[in-house]
Amino acid sequence: MSCSAPLVDAFNRRISYLRLSVTDRCDLRCSYCMPELMEFLPKKDVLSLEELHKLGLAFIDRGITKIRLTGGEPLVRRDMVQLIKALGRKIGEGLEELTLTTNGTRLAEFADDIAAAGVKRINVSLDTMDGELFQQLSRRDRLVQVLQGIAAAKEAGLKVKINTVALKDTNEGEIPFLVEWAHANGHDITLIEVMPLGEVEGERVDHYLPLPVIRDRLEAMWTLEESDYRTGGPSRYVTVRETGGRIGFITPLTNNFCAGCNRIRVTATGELYACLGGSEKVDLRSALRSADPETNLAAALDEAMRIKPERHHFEIARGSFPAQPRHMSMTGG
Repeated sequence: MSCSAPLVDAFNRRISYLRLSVTDRCDLRCSYCMPELMEFLPKKDVLSLEELHKLGLAFIDRGITKIRLTGGEPLVRRDMVQLIKALGRKIGEGLEELTLTTNGTRLAEFADDIAAAGVKRINVSLDTMDGELFQQLSRRDRLVQVLQGIAAAKEAGLKVKINTVALKDTNEGEIPFLVEWAHANGHDITLIEVMPLGEVEGERVDHYLPLPVIRDRLEAMWTLEESDYRTGGPSRYVTVRETGGRIGFITPLTNNFCAGCNRIRVTATGELYACLGGSEKVDLRSALRSADPETNLAAALDEAMRIKPERHHFEIARGSFPAQPRHMSMTGG
C-alpha cells in the first residue's frame, strides 16, 4: 500500500476525520470527566508540537480532510497557536477544515489568532450558565472567562457551537434555557450523553440522562424539524422552528452511531485509538521517533485500519466498570 493511499477500514468506511489531542492537561476538573486530584502525564511522554505537526501532515497525505485539535484543554498548551497556524497552511491543500474543541477559559486571549490561522468554527464546552453550578461541576470559578471567550470568538468571526453534556439532576432543568441562550446569540448547541470513560468520584449511572428524554421535553416546548445538516461528526441535528437555531444530539448509549464512523483519535502521547470506546490502538510515537518514520508511520496507519472495530459497546449500570480505564481528557475530547 502506498504512503498516500486513503484510510479505509475493514468495514469499508472511509476515515476522513482526525481528532488530534495536544495535551491531557486541563485548567478545569469537571466532575464527570476526571477526579479532582487528576494525575497528568509527564511532559516527556507528550508529543512535541513539531511531532504533532508531522502527524497532521501524514494524516492529510492519507486522505484526512478534517482535523479537530482537542485535549484536555488545547489552549493551555504553550505555543499552541503556532501549531494551529502551521496546520492552517494546509487548508485548501488537502485539508478542508481545521477546528478545535475548547472549554473557553483562554479563548478571549487567542480567538483572533485562531481565526487568522484559517479556523472557521470551534466547539466550546458549556454545561451551565449558573455560576455556582459551574463551579460545582468544574471545581473552578471560571464561568465569566468562558462567556468572555465565547463573545470574543464571535467577535473574531468564528462560528461557535456550544457542547453541553446532559447530566441527570444537575443541569437537565437548565437545558431549555441553554438552547434559548445559544440560539439568541447565533450559536448552535449539541447535547451529549455522558460517556463511561475513566474512573470518577461516584457512579456514572448517577450522571446519566438519556437524550430521548430531553428531546421529548424540548418537543413539548418547540417544533423540532429534522435537519440534514452535518459537521462530519456523530451529531444528528434538528432545527427549532421558533428560534431558527439547531440542536445536535450525540447519543453513544441510546442510539449507536457507529455504522457511519469516519473518525480516529490520537492522544497527546501518540497513541492512535481506532475507536473511542475500544482498546484497539497503535503506537505512532514510536513510529515518529524511529530511524525510518515515514515507512513505520505508514505501516502503523495501515494497522489501525485493520483493527478498527465495527462498533463500540458502551454500557452504564450501577456497579459497572468504565468502558475504558482512560479518561476522556487522555483520549481527546
